[in-house]
Amino acid sequence: MSQFKNEQEAAAAGVYIRKIQSFVKREGRLTAGQAKSIELHWPTMGLEHASGLQNFTDTFGRQAPVVLEIGFGMGKSLVEMAQNEPDKDFIGIEVHKPGVGACLGEAAEKGVKNLRVFEHDAVEILADCVADNSLARVQLFFPDPWHKTRHHKRRIVQPEFVQKLRSKLAIGGVFHMATDWENYSEHMLEVMTEAEGFKNQSESNDFVPRPAQRPLTKFEQRGHRLGHGVWDLMFERVS
Repeated sequence: MSQFKNEQEAAAAGVYIRKIQSFVKREGRLTAGQAKSIELHWPTMGLEHASGLQNFTDTFGRQAPVVLEIGFGMGKSLVEMAQNEPDKDFIGIEVHKPGVGACLGEAAEKGVKNLRVFEHDAVEILADCVADNSLARVQLFFPDPWHKTRHHKRRIVQPEFVQKLRSKLAIGGVFHMATDWENYSEHMLEVMTEAEGFKNQSESNDFVPRPAQRPLTKFEQRGHRLGHGVWDLMFERVS
């Protein structure tokens, strides 16, 4: 890598330099309905990484607390949250186009106006499009657990990422995580407990009961029936 000045030079020479990303691209097949939803609703609800730094007051046409969700999947629970908290504005980030299409379709069907979405990598969106101190809450629900020990370094909740995220939260803002992998919950707890500038909202300094604002997913309900646990963590930015 040292022989190239930047990634563009390396790419021109046919050398690929791997970047840390918040996801692994697994593109599913886009249904006709999802494609139609993107065509119809992207102009009003889609946000582009290329547009750069967002002014959320302009984006939503009002001043309100902003909640950002990283990796919203098919978007059902994100739309439900936006519907249930009309006093807040929601931004979803998802790299998989079928999920983006499903989310836009669901939001349109429910008449949700306080939601915008990016189809891009979350790490780059945080760096390039989100102003410092601008978020009231960041949500990370059921991220890829990378359960094999040798893959743990690929988990998104790492000290460096957490500090980047901290700068985007307003003081008093909350980073809310949830996972159904106990080992990942312990990893998150360890990283967040050691993270500068955060305070655990748990009275027992570990996990919190699922807050009412996070909808219970079908996947989670099935897990409960099978006796699987889900762990929620909420850490407040205090400095």
